[in-house]
Amino acid sequence: MHGAGTLTEMHKLAVLSMHTSPFEQPGSGDSGGMNVYVRELSSSLARAGVECDVYTRASGDDLPSRVEVEPGLTVHHVEAGPRRPVAKGQLRELVGAFTEAVADRMAGFELVGASRTDAIHANYWLSGIAGHALKHRLGIPLVSTFHTLDRVKAEASPEEFDPTDPGQRARAEAEIIGCSDAILATCSVELDQLVELYGADPSRVEIVAPGVDHAIFSPGDKGQARRALGLADSGPLLLFVGRIQPLKGSDVAIRTLAALPRLGVDRARLAVVGGPSGPRGDEEVATLHALVTELGLGDRVMFVEPQPHERLSTYYRAADVCLVPSRSESFGLVALEAAACGTPVVASAIGGLTTLVDDGETGFLVEDRGANVFAGHVADIVTRPGLAARLGAAAARRAQSYTWSFAAARLRRLYNDLTARTLVECG
Repeated sequence: MHGAGTLTEMHKLAVLSMHTSPFEQPGSGDSGGMNVYVRELSSSLARAGVECDVYTRASGDDLPSRVEVEPGLTVHHVEAGPRRPVAKGQLRELVGAFTEAVADRMAGFELVGASRTDAIHANYWLSGIAGHALKHRLGIPLVSTFHTLDRVKAEASPEEFDPTDPGQRARAEAEIIGCSDAILATCSVELDQLVELYGADPSRVEIVAPGVDHAIFSPGDKGQARRALGLADSGPLLLFVGRIQPLKGSDVAIRTLAALPRLGVDRARLAVVGGPSGPRGDEEVATLHALVTELGLGDRVMFVEPQPHERLSTYYRAADVCLVPSRSESFGLVALEAAACGTPVVASAIGGLTTLVDDGETGFLVEDRGANVFAGHVADIVTRPGLAARLGAAAARRAQSYTWSFAAARLRRLYNDLTARTLVECG
């Protein structure tokens, strides 16, 4: 058991990501910003001298037991339920098996003389349940990142809730928050939500913003980017990037495109980059295609499957505007990636997006998610080259302050500090 007053250098961290692997392509299924967060942050921590073991559920027959990604970073595929994808709503039943599998893997390391795990970093509420149990079993600190919160999403995305036990996730989150030695918020908005909706102790909430890989996401030549993607260099290009589910608002992006001719903007196109996600993902894809047909936009909307980062950055550079019309967004990694590429963002004025987009300076924020308001801002940007250039340059400068190495340095200090504290006990 860790005690007060003894500062120990952090050497080894267990990163829990039960429901999705950092190897998964973000943009469809259950893969999104969290995958990027776990992969990039673990990599940066490893390079800073903190050995990271990432534990995820084995969801395929061909997955090896462990993959050494780079020095200091290993991904472990542990047995918990069938070796196939399982709907997120059914994963709660597998948390116990996942917890035991992680505990067995950790015990196996110690048997062969490997270094002991110093702390646990759980991502999302399912991993948080496992992390909570492992904290008490092993007597080591628990750090929790939730990525999304049930009580925040309750109004924004009711279609994702389990009608048989609608409070299950919120209760679990509250228990995890009550016993976490540190809770990570991506921005001040999330900190306030944790305190106001869950009664989190503000002294245990740390704001650690995600980063962006500036070697990949950086400004570039728009014409060259369009040629690389096989897009004609003519007419404004709008971009939506994200999982196709009602929460992300891709329908608003399509309606925004439809509203532009009334504002004097002709020949605009929209690229929708992403795949179906959540219980209504396939239904939402069908709904979007029907909406495109209904609005007569068949030749102006491109549906593109999720892209690896190297190619996704080319889409950002090719676009005139990136639309982020989400109903709820704890941080908004897409907005940050677009900004890093010098592309103005028009986004919903919700959650972390309000801390990423400086309204009128790096892009625009929309209060009511109305397509006509989105279209008005898009029209301003694409018809005023000076404004577009100013917004894009300011966005790229603002994005420079977000790096994974800085986030890792903040976390390394936090992990070390936790070794000098008495572990938080359950209330």
